[in-house]
Amino acid sequence: MHQYGIKKARLIVAGLFISLSVQAQKIEIGGGLGGMLYKGDVSPALNPRFYRPAGSLFFRYNATRSFSVRGSGAIGGLRADDQASSDPLQQARDYSFRTNITEAEIDFEYNFLNYQGLPKVKNWTPYIFGGIGLCRFTNAVVRMGGVVTYPLGIGLKYEIKRPWSVGVEFGTRFTRNDYLDGLGEYTFGPAVTKVSQSNPALKDSYTYTTITLSYTFYKIVCP
Repeated sequence: MHQYGIKKARLIVAGLFISLSVQAQKIEIGGGLGGMLYKGDVSPALNPRFYRPAGSLFFRYNATRSFSVRGSGAIGGLRADDQASSDPLQQARDYSFRTNITEAEIDFEYNFLNYQGLPKVKNWTPYIFGGIGLCRFTNAVVRMGGVVTYPLGIGLKYEIKRPWSVGVEFGTRFTRNDYLDGLGEYTFGPAVTKVSQSNPALKDSYTYTTITLSYTFYKIVCP
């Protein structure tokens, strides 16, 4: 009876560590370096000359081979200048800005290929993601404003050498805000002219392009 109890206890402990190991293989942490690019009243189309550096950290939970949940945070900046436009009205407005960005978001990812936690498997997959976030920003007009963002994008990740993976990602943060550039409806006070006004139908957005490096916890050491 005593031996039976010992064997049962060993099985329970072994099962516990197997369970923890399986969960550990689903946990991934990493970071990325890249840049942010603004789109709005001052730059209606993405203009690479306004690219500003950015960096991020993330935690990813790989729930299944196809689906993951990711929490992330990033810092960066946005800028643009009317003088870079060929539009005479923008040139007459002669407006420019710089905005500092801090963001946090939760995304849901879908892997198009199975990303398996098995030995000798060459893991790589394209993926798409979408979620919700919060962006805090500072520019000459708005100080530490907060706005809800709606991230949407695509990426590609490749496990170069277990447990390390690299990736590249492009995503847009859509907003319902018109002040990321400091150029909102009431920016210029009571003496507003049609030249100096923003376009209320065109809400500000920005992209974040990044190269990532991540580490997956494949093993738990038994004490």
